[in-house]
Amino acid sequence: MGYYNQTPNGRQRPSRLGAFAAGLGGVVVGALLVWLLFYSMPELRPDSSSETQIVQQEAEGRSEAVSVDITTDVTEAVEIAADAVVGVTNLQSAGDFWSQAPQQEQAVGTGSGVIYKNDNGKAYVVTNHHVIDGATGVEVTLSDGSKVEATVVGSDIWTDLAVLEMDGAKVQAVAQFGDSDALKQGEAVIAIGNPLGLDFSGSVTTGVVSGKDRAVPVDLNGDGQEDWQAEVLQTDAAINPGNSGGALVNLAGQLIGINSMKIATSSVEGIGFSIPINSAIPVINSLEEKGEMIRPSMGVTLLDLAQVPQVYRQETLKLPEDVTEGVVVNSVVEGSAAEAAGMEQFDVIVEMDGVAIADIIELRQHLYNEKKIGDLLKVSAYRNGELMEFELELVDNSAL
Repeated sequence: MGYYNQTPNGRQRPSRLGAFAAGLGGVVVGALLVWLLFYSMPELRPDSSSETQIVQQEAEGRSEAVSVDITTDVTEAVEIAADAVVGVTNLQSAGDFWSQAPQQEQAVGTGSGVIYKNDNGKAYVVTNHHVIDGATGVEVTLSDGSKVEATVVGSDIWTDLAVLEMDGAKVQAVAQFGDSDALKQGEAVIAIGNPLGLDFSGSVTTGVVSGKDRAVPVDLNGDGQEDWQAEVLQTDAAINPGNSGGALVNLAGQLIGINSMKIATSSVEGIGFSIPINSAIPVINSLEEKGEMIRPSMGVTLLDLAQVPQVYRQETLKLPEDVTEGVVVNSVVEGSAAEAAGMEQFDVIVEMDGVAIADIIELRQHLYNEKKIGDLLKVSAYRNGELMEFELELVDNSAL
């Protein structure tokens, strides 16, 4: 007897286990042959670097830069208004006083401006008074970088506004006035200007209307005393040096304010101020037509009662002890409305048209904002301790 069964013809038949082992061995040998074939022939070998390249290409495909045209209310507003915003350079004469050579003009400061009119070959720009103050020449830089010589038509220190005139041949856009009275607190606004000079021309910042009808004290002559309270819009849109005179626009691209750094306070961040366009328009028109802002005048020089020592209030002004606020008439201009009404030096004004007057700022605001040339102004003032009434017919301030 053996290990194999005998077939009828006498040959042995392999067992089932042996057949299975033989088949498995064949598969293993075949796999080894295939492996050896591919790795002995580089052109047939799978390239791992190719696989990596495919993965990288797929990754690069997913991160490929795609040009997308994104349009928002802000971009549309900027497109409408930006070309009307210009740079304004204050040029002043410089040179040796003893030299016989003509003095050269050099840039002493830059700001911004807004083209609001282009008519009969002449274009007009509104900017801030302090941007062109003291200038012997002015240069305007348009949005395309071209420069145009300009002249100052007129300026007004009280509102910090000025109007320039220049050749309008290269002007590409004119600003459209909006309605600053219609603004809502929280409404989105855009400031356009040159925040750090002409190298940053056409810069855009966004924010909201933080407040309306703000009154901000302003020192106009740099003596440390408040001379005026500017009525402004408050915004959190960034307004930096060089933005002065630039545009504050709404989402329709309409001009609703003239930005001013003169009014801003350096001690507070995130607060900017802009002159409402509705307040600016009468000043702009007067400056363009007459070269100055024509206002009613009383014809007096003034001093705040708060600046008068107590001893003089009693001995010179002879005021009642309960009178602690008011404005002292320091002098009366000859031929003025005040002289015609009988007012004298050392009269102490305490009321105008029945409205209490505490200081010079309130007096100027009432006179400039509430009255017109030719109006009658009723003034209550103390003289030698007696309260007196005066009626002034207001005249043109330029006539004095």
